[in-house]
Amino acid sequence: MRGFTISSPAVLALNCSLSGLESLAGTTIHVARPDYCLCCMMQLSTIPPEDGKELAVRALTLHELKAPLRLEERRPLEPSEGQAVVRLRAAALNRRDYWITQGMYPGIRMPVILGSDGAGIVAKTGVGVSPNWSAKEVIINPGWDWGDNAAAQSGNFRILGMPDDGTFADEVSIPTTCLHRKPAHLNWHESAALPLGGLTAYRAVFAQGQVKAGDNVLVTGIGGGVATFALQFAKATGANVFVTSSSPDKLERARDLRATAGYDYTADGWAKQLQSDHGPMNLIIDSAGGDGYACLIDLAAPGGRIVNYGATTGPPKKLDLFKVFWNQLHLIGTTMGSPDDFANMLAFINDHQIHPALDQVFPLAEGNAALDRMRDSMQFGKMVLQM
Repeated sequence: MRGFTISSPAVLALNCSLSGLESLAGTTIHVARPDYCLCCMMQLSTIPPEDGKELAVRALTLHELKAPLRLEERRPLEPSEGQAVVRLRAAALNRRDYWITQGMYPGIRMPVILGSDGAGIVAKTGVGVSPNWSAKEVIINPGWDWGDNAAAQSGNFRILGMPDDGTFADEVSIPTTCLHRKPAHLNWHESAALPLGGLTAYRAVFAQGQVKAGDNVLVTGIGGGVATFALQFAKATGANVFVTSSSPDKLERARDLRATAGYDYTADGWAKQLQSDHGPMNLIIDSAGGDGYACLIDLAAPGGRIVNYGATTGPPKKLDLFKVFWNQLHLIGTTMGSPDDFANMLAFINDHQIHPALDQVFPLAEGNAALDRMRDSMQFGKMVLQM
């Protein structure tokens, strides 16, 4: 058996859901398998310490497609010019993270630390950064280099968590232009859950969807982070919000978020029943596409808007353009959002005191279990990693 020394409370024996290990600082712990986490036996990669200093920064890193993320130790970050190192308190998962692990995303590079969402405290600041950022509680806008065109992102646009190292780690280095003060009414878990899903939903509902009070709004596939935010945002505006899911439990939980009604999209005639019960939809927020898109065309009111932020079931096999042009429908795409969208989203969250819907909180070392839950589409709301 070999031993290692915990040099500071930050190491916490990889912090895998064991609490109270701060008291072991400065003592030697002997482990039979030092290449594995003491708690959950997740495979661990280590970097030899320099100058006798122990490492205190953990990261969940993708090294191989369709393989578990590895929990690694890394050297503490130093901020580049114009950036700040944020000591994260929590991060959150997005469907994007799972798609990357499966190779279903363009331009994948490895190794990379996944994660787009996070909240924490500014620990270090780089050259050219105002000292006022030091020790501030912040959340992160994960959309970088949007560009000057509010209508669409630039060719340089990218999302934190690939190609740039992301938030599934104790620390992350972020341009200060992408840092915002944490909403005071949100805790760390809620704050970490907000950025990517909240931004995407805000742009879909407001900038692209142009929702207004009294609109009939349909949000398909309720349960995911963007869909639950879209429900909350549209409802806060005074819209009548309807949702779909194949899960009775998710439909019930959507009603707890004040959805007007919910429908099982696997049931025959669900769209006709919705229209019979409540009339046509002024705005439809969808991420599925696929064969079910034909029902959305039928449900849309004359002049209605269908906004897509994804196409998880692929493109529709056919599109009835006659219905599109005759009913003067607007078929609109949306991806993430601009810096102004992010700032406006935060203002809306603060004004309406909205709390993100949370599914489960996992220790960082159990990130693979969270990805498995996302793979099986079991979640309602956001899944969070606790640092």
